[in-house]
Amino acid sequence: MRLLVTRRMTAAAEQAISDAFDATFRDETTPLTENEAAAALRENDAIIPTLGDPFNATVLATPERRTKVLANFGAGFNHIDIAAAKAAGIVVTNTPDVVTDATADIALTLILMTARRAGEGERLVRAGRWTGWHPTQMLGMHVTGRTLGIIGMGRIGQAIARRGHLGFGMPVIFHNRSTVTGLDLPARQVPLPDLLAQADIVVAAVPGGASTRHLIGAAELAAMKPGAILINIARGDVVDEAALIAALEAGKLAGAGLDVYEREPLVPEALRDRENVVLLPHLGTAAEEVRTDMALRALGNLTAFFRGEAPPDRVA
Repeated sequence: MRLLVTRRMTAAAEQAISDAFDATFRDETTPLTENEAAAALRENDAIIPTLGDPFNATVLATPERRTKVLANFGAGFNHIDIAAAKAAGIVVTNTPDVVTDATADIALTLILMTARRAGEGERLVRAGRWTGWHPTQMLGMHVTGRTLGIIGMGRIGQAIARRGHLGFGMPVIFHNRSTVTGLDLPARQVPLPDLLAQADIVVAAVPGGASTRHLIGAAELAAMKPGAILINIARGDVVDEAALIAALEAGKLAGAGLDVYEREPLVPEALRDRENVVLLPHLGTAAEEVRTDMALRALGNLTAFFRGEAPPDRVA
């Protein structure tokens, strides 16, 4: 079976994948072009796509397709048109669970860095501009006991909630499209306007896709509690970047922490220039063992499919 892996993986993952398939690992670190994606569908029995690879309706309608399964590397799969994949008879899987803790850890990293002005402080020291400690230097938000508002209470949202509540004594409120029950910590489900008005720290942890694009726009940012901070570890276009810039420039928010961007890897200069914005280069799952586990999860889905079994993480 011919398999294309659209970007390089960890050494352990590449060895396991190569042992199971006639695998090609693409050396480029950027997403496939549409022409490359179409060619991949014609030339391979299976593909492990990665973030941004454009398996849209046009690409998936490519004639003489050979590919039978797209085993996505990642929990999010908004770069794959699920309806078009079904119409083309292509199975799609993802890699949930293994990304949960690492992504939640990055959310807490951003919360602490933004609230305590850590990025700004590190730049101050590196630039040789720090003149020494004094009682009113770089005062930020005390995180312990602050109200944490989570938008999207799936696996990752719940992991963030546990870290905030158990680690920092934070009361947790959350908004979710469906009712969430059986939580292992005290948390209140509230309408989105209530969450925005009450939370000191708002974390976007929803799936990507058309239904959540610009979920946080100008109206939502205006509804946030004065002096609150916004954290996005979901998908970049969940937040209207232009509206966020305007809210920051108007002083509506105390700051923002971002691991994802609307036109990634493009980060607007207006965000890069702001001291009260923490910017990470999409580090959500960037730990070697996590990335290996993600690849092995994708491999497990492929192995099951070609054995005639149901892939455990099938989404289409």
